Amino acid sequence: MENSLGLKSTSIVSNFTLIILPKTDDRKPKTQTKESTMINVDELRARYAAAGHDHVFQYMHDLSDNEKEELIEQLSGIELERLASLLASAQAEVTDDSLVEPFLGTVGRSSDESIIKSAGNLGLQAIANGQVAAVVLAAGQGSRLCYDGPKGMYDIGLPSGRTLFAMMAQRIKKLGQLAAATSSDTTAAINLPFYIMTSPLNHAATVAYFEENSYFGLAKDSVFMFQQCMLPCLTEEGKLMMESRGKVAMAPDGNGGVYASMSQSGALSKMKLQGVKYLHIFSIDNALVKPADPVFIGYCLQQSADCGNKVVWKAHAHEKVGVVASKAGKPCIVEYSEITKTMAEQTGEQGRLVFGAGNICNHFYTLDFIHNKILANVGDLYHIAYKKIPYCDPATGETITPTANNGIKLETFIFDVFPMSEKMAVLVVERSDEFAPVKNKAGSPSDSPDTACAMIFALAKQWVLSAGGTLVEDKDNAVCEISPLLSYAGEGLESVVQKNMACPLRLEL
Repeated sequence: MENSLGLKSTSIVSNFTLIILPKTDDRKPKTQTKESTMINVDELRARYAAAGHDHVFQYMHDLSDNEKEELIEQLSGIELERLASLLASAQAEVTDDSLVEPFLGTVGRSSDESIIKSAGNLGLQAIANGQVAAVVLAAGQGSRLCYDGPKGMYDIGLPSGRTLFAMMAQRIKKLGQLAAATSSDTTAAINLPFYIMTSPLNHAATVAYFEENSYFGLAKDSVFMFQQCMLPCLTEEGKLMMESRGKVAMAPDGNGGVYASMSQSGALSKMKLQGVKYLHIFSIDNALVKPADPVFIGYCLQQSADCGNKVVWKAHAHEKVGVVASKAGKPCIVEYSEITKTMAEQTGEQGRLVFGAGNICNHFYTLDFIHNKILANVGDLYHIAYKKIPYCDPATGETITPTANNGIKLETFIFDVFPMSEKMAVLVVERSDEFAPVKNKAGSPSDSPDTACAMIFALAKQWVLSAGGTLVEDKDNAVCEISPLLSYAGEGLESVVQKNMACPLRLEL
């Protein structure tokens, strides 16, 4: 029997446990210490005055010594010249949707058994050779989930209490074991590099969380955390906005900031030293994501792709999700708000939507593509977003929370780089296998912790049945959870499952 990695299930799992454990204790994060630096304040003032932003010093005389130091340090880190260039590029942005047409490249499907087998083996070999790294976009907070902390630390409600971070880290650990089994040296451990993009708001909490949980079994030196870049907020006239008397208003530069953030943090240099050639970048809020998915990696390698996108087919014509398309002959993502009704409803063979390849923020890149194409051109990809931004009233010095859009944030999207690709690969996967978004608070009818748990339980049941087991379900409790440490994608369960296993069911290594 073959599993979803395309490998025969030959591994024997003899020491598994059927248990319910207490949830992990998420302790409060450690605090960071700030190193003071010596900065020439007169030169800093002159630089800002020359750029027309001398208003940032308006309340300097009212600040405490510590507040003055913090403001000066912040101002010294803002690249005024680059900021002006990004704003000018964003203002010059021109779009022509008349050039949009169906995606011109090859589209593979994970339902194709030949792809699963051949691509899965190729991807595992690349992992075994140390050529693959997983990168998760985890800069967000769990505010929409009514959770005060990093989204990755959110407990979605599984019996195990596993958080999003825990599930991803344990899947990576299991994948390393599967890759090691394909190596000529089966005793060698494969420490697949795991890179985590945090934000200044949640970085310390994320670091502390991984430390307190012993990196969920991963080697400490295989986990690298780097912070997302921040950009100043601007007035509609292009002036820096002050959030308070002693602080410039700052905002994340969008998930497309991952490229510059990896470069500036030293993450890309570290990857190169590790021998990494291929990246799998994905969002934190997908509870069914397969980090460094060997089938996806292998498929992109088979296609000689410099860039790849894993997608799910739209559930219906007007599902609110961007789709893969081509514009002026180049691959792109067309947002659901930009696609016309006619385009959305257009069908082709067997009534399948022509514009149906739904984007789920799940991407492959070669390191060469990031170095040679993206980093050289990323400054031209920023967009203007009009937002409600708290600001310091210049007359009173008090912070005002606006009720209408009053300023500009500059941001870029991770898929903005797709048109740079010389050959992009697209792989369609089953939603029930790989896409369980956790975006809305518990109790919401869609994309919630509840719907994600239900999908995880359903997939686990499918794995049990595929491995030869049978289930006796309690109609009031259909819970079925399988530890990622026991199986990455349904493999290796033949020696674990039994006939008439009762739900609620939990299998742990």
